Amino acid sequence: MFGFRPPRFHSRMSRELYSRSHLDTAPPRYNGPFYPLDKSAFQKSIPVLAARVPASQTSSILRSEVTRKYLIGLPKIRPVVSDPSAPDGDKLVLLGVSDPVELSLESLKLIESNGNGFTHYNLVLDYDYWTTSELLQAILPEELREGAPVGFAATGHVAHVNLNDEYLPYKRTIGQLFLDKNKSIRTVVNKLDNIDTQFRFFQMEVIAGEPDFIVEHHESDCRFTFDFSRVYWNSRLHTEHDRIVQLVQPGEVLADVFAGVGPFAIPAAKKGCAVMANDLNPASYTYLCQNVKDNEVSDEVRTFCEDGRNFIRNVFRRVYDTPFPAYTGPKLSKTALRKLQKQTARDKPAIENPPSQEFKPSRRKIDHFVMNLPDSAILFLDAFRGVLTDKALREVYSTMPIIHCHCFTRELELEQAKIDIRQRVEEKLEASLQGDVEFKKVRSVAPGKEMYCVSFRLPPEVACNTKE
Repeated sequence: MFGFRPPRFHSRMSRELYSRSHLDTAPPRYNGPFYPLDKSAFQKSIPVLAARVPASQTSSILRSEVTRKYLIGLPKIRPVVSDPSAPDGDKLVLLGVSDPVELSLESLKLIESNGNGFTHYNLVLDYDYWTTSELLQAILPEELREGAPVGFAATGHVAHVNLNDEYLPYKRTIGQLFLDKNKSIRTVVNKLDNIDTQFRFFQMEVIAGEPDFIVEHHESDCRFTFDFSRVYWNSRLHTEHDRIVQLVQPGEVLADVFAGVGPFAIPAAKKGCAVMANDLNPASYTYLCQNVKDNEVSDEVRTFCEDGRNFIRNVFRRVYDTPFPAYTGPKLSKTALRKLQKQTARDKPAIENPPSQEFKPSRRKIDHFVMNLPDSAILFLDAFRGVLTDKALREVYSTMPIIHCHCFTRELELEQAKIDIRQRVEEKLEASLQGDVEFKKVRSVAPGKEMYCVSFRLPPEVACNTKE
């Protein structure tokens, strides 16, 4: 045991003030090449105090309130290790101090009664220990450390970042860090400023990993497959996808004007909605069809690949002429259906006079529209003018469908944003919005740019207007 005399404390408070030292676990300053990184340069040896404790007594040290606050307490570091000098002997309980004098009298007594003295242990940290954020602080020039990119959005195995210009010289280093520190990621891409003008997906460059853009992404208990480089997908919109789906009730009909690969359409169909799903992008349409099939909602979703304006003008007639079957309740999965069939065959209930089924009409009326193309969705609202000029169609729509239209605004204050969005919507509809109108802020897209969803019931005078 170390030859030392514990300090004399005059009170409990003075012992608490004699706090343990903070271990310096920051990575060493890096001076090697930026790419590829010399990972061996990231090593640090920290001497810490360790208590020699028989294996049978380690739990007494770990669980005690007296000693718990003195344990090493570092992420990814186990507080109990084998003694390198005697692997089959006592265990070493690592403490977060470098000298016994930094321990309280109570903790010293407990360790002495359960252990066999103290020793020093060299705790070695390496590249695998530190986080992306910590390593960037050691790698980047001082003027770039604050505000350094430390996170990304994940879509399947692809991590995508938006690097500011000042970090582009270090893009491959940043990409490699994200790749190394996240085992589920195989590809890291940086989104470029260029956007496909017709289909609105981002152009991107691979900064680390393999150039594999075909992803499988899971959201809302659904499986989506798509080519991330050819379609629009934003994982940050998961909450908004779920919010809209919750607004649509089982048995209703949803028209998704800009459906993409199905983040609204497929969860809504699984919920029991009938869906008319459209997207102009052939790649999005291809994967939309595949996802409909893979998620077993082919009976509930009809897919289209056409201009959004044409889709709006035609979809009322399409649902009327070819209605969806009546909603009869939640659809069972194949597994649940087989289980029910086996149980029915086994029980074979004898029913001489089965109860008559209540008649339920087919569904030929659209209840909701979702228009998730925030850059230009408002511009498509004029397509609703005159959609119900046909008398037979008007008779079906005793209540008008609710439109959920996503959009951007430069107004940062809620009330000003409402005024701006309402004005633009009413201008395209050529009518005032009546009744309840909801303005939901979805997220901040960039400094001075907000994304909203405005929900309103289609004004009857718009739907019946013959003006083009």
